[in-house]
This record gives sequence, C-alpha cells and structure tokens, in this order.
Amino acid sequence: MGKVLLVLICCCLGFSASGQDVIETAKVIDTNGKTDLIDIARSLFHIKSQRMKSESGKNFYFSFLPLSSTVPGGGKALITSTTAGFYLGPRDSTYLSTANFAPYLNFKGRFGLPLRTSLWAKDNSWNIQGDTRFLVYPQYTWGLGGNNDEQNNILVNYKYIRFYQAALKRINNVFYAGIGYNLDYHIDISAEETNKIKSFTGYQFGAANDNNSFSSGITFNLLYDTRENLFNPLPGTYVNVVYRYNTKALGSQNNWQSLYLDVRKYITLKKERKKNQLALWGYYWTTLNAGTPYLDLPSVGWDPYNRSGRGMEQNRYRGQGMFYFETEYRRDISRNGLFGYVLFANATSVTEAAGRNFKYINPAIGGGFRIKFNKGSDTNVAIDYAFSKGYNTFILGLGEAF
Repeated sequence: MGKVLLVLICCCLGFSASGQDVIETAKVIDTNGKTDLIDIARSLFHIKSQRMKSESGKNFYFSFLPLSSTVPGGGKALITSTTAGFYLGPRDSTYLSTANFAPYLNFKGRFGLPLRTSLWAKDNSWNIQGDTRFLVYPQYTWGLGGNNDEQNNILVNYKYIRFYQAALKRINNVFYAGIGYNLDYHIDISAEETNKIKSFTGYQFGAANDNNSFSSGITFNLLYDTRENLFNPLPGTYVNVVYRYNTKALGSQNNWQSLYLDVRKYITLKKERKKNQLALWGYYWTTLNAGTPYLDLPSVGWDPYNRSGRGMEQNRYRGQGMFYFETEYRRDISRNGLFGYVLFANATSVTEAAGRNFKYINPAIGGGFRIKFNKGSDTNVAIDYAFSKGYNTFILGLGEAF
C-alpha cells in the first residue's frame, strides 16, 4: 500500500508542477455562430430572446429534460433531469458552477431524489462540492470478483441516504485542498431469504438481512482542475484524490478507510470550429483495511457521479479494490455545434474475493448522438447505446458522461 500512495503523491505533484501556468483565468464559453434547441424553439414559436440575469448581472442557464429509461435493478422509470449553470463571480475569472437534480419514479414504489452540486466561489477561491440522495433502490448483486456468471445473482432491497459535502480552498492557480464529510446509510437491507446476502457473497460486513449499514467519516481532498465546464469539459486536465476515514466516533458502525483517485484528460486533436476531441478517464478505488460494509465497497457504476461502466449493469462487478479506464472520441457533425456524435470504450477490473488480486478485465463499448440543448452552458442531450457480454442498454441524459 505504501508504494501505491507514493505513486499517487508523485502523480499529483507532477500535475501540479506542470500545470501552474496552464490557465490564468476562466474562459467564457464562445456561443458565436452556435445553435441549440432553445434557438430552434424560439424561431418556431417566435419567442423573443431574453437573457436571464441575477441582481448582480451574472448569467444563469437552465436545462430541463423529461426522460424515460431503464434504471438499476430492472424496469422502466420516468426520469426528469434539471441542470443549472451559473456564475458566482466574474465570468473571466470564475468557473461555471453547476447543479443537477434528476428525480425518478418507476410507479411501483421505487424512486430516487439525487442532487449534485459543484459551486465555484468568486475568482475560484473555493470549490464547494455536494452530493445528497434519498433512494429506494432494489438492485441485483453478483458477489465479489470479476468472473461471476451473469445468471448467478440475487436482488437486494434497501433504502439509501447519502450526504457528501466537501470544501476545497484554492492553494495556487489550479490546485485545491480541503476536507469534507461523507455519510452512507443503507436501511432495511434484505433479500428473499434469511442471511441470503451474507451466504451468497461470502462477505461478513454489512450483509446481514433486515439490518442497517451506517458509515460516517471525514475526507481529505486534493483537486487539480483546468476544466472550465463540468457539463461539457473543454480541453484540460482533472485529478481528484479523496482519502476517507470512517470512525465510530462519528457514528460509523466500523472503523474503515478508503482511497479514491480519479484522473481525466481532454485533448483537442485538431483546432477547428467543429469539436474534435479525445477524452480519457481512469480511476483507482480501494479500501485500505477490513470492515467496509458490502454496499460501500468499490463497484462499477458507483463512482461519485454514477457514470462509469456504460454498457454494464450498475453493480455488476464489485471488490475491495477496483481499476477503471474509459476513452471517448467526441466530434461535432454540424459547424454550428447543434449535432455531434461520440464513440467510447471502457474496461473494469476488481479484486477477487480471496487474495485481493486483479485477475479479470471486463470491457464494454458503445456510441452516441449529441444534440446541443443549451449553448450558454454548453449542455448536450446525450443519447448513447452501449453493450458488454450478456448486456446492452440505451442511456439518455444531459451533459457528457465525464
């Protein structure tokens, strides 16, 4: 583990040293010559253009989209996705703050209320991150490891409350450090038979039927970010390191620790009016000692934004450690940015139940169509199709996957 920490520290120092003069101020999104669905609606219905401003003159951008799609655990659901982009300081020195609220309901007593925020204070002096959810969330599990049969699973029922908050202070131009608090509360965890979860998974922590799992801990966060827009990242680099320390002193059932390292790179392949970009994403997520509840273990699709593993069922692969990598090619079709497409591939590897060794790599591939919804916040309607061995799905949403 010491070697892993050394590598992570070296990566962070390397990014920090090489990127201090990458960006002096935030860039204003260029909308000249661009077209979005709002422009088309205004033209069709002869609506006069009117820019929304706050009292201090800062711009706000809103996007709302009703969706119908599959949700984890099976079945169809009605999903509404609302995104907001706004500036909390001068646009030439402050990144775009974002908020996303995407409630869903499947009309069978199953629903979710997730709210995610990333707030950039004036002149990027602080970054305040939030992730709050209440979910009724039945979901299949395949146990631990990367080679479990697709048909060998059980449906686990539970309610889930998440409350993650972190405040990061600007240290230099694009480097931030701070602390936070993470709470995960799984309520009434159960399967069809008594103790089925524990016997099926072979894992002893947080897997008893008719029980709750409560994890509460502080986090230490490092952030390096040269992106200007979370909805549709422009060329840049992103590195996020989160060390989590759960302790009984804060109400956690067990004392356990975890480490999450997220690295993303956005490369412009050719400078031209139309987007021509390669996006790379990788993360390493691991527990550092025994005691992590089963539903808090690293699992595909359970990264902070639930975006990993397109083409796989969420929760399909779970272990005490996890590596993930994805690459995506992004290209505009029309010069006005209204239409575009993406091609992507990803791979997941988790530790096996015995030995904590990485033995299997599980891939998925796909492609998608993009429609510019709001050019002011550079928000796209994303329509993706992805598949892996034994599974395929359509994914609808607002904004890019990463």
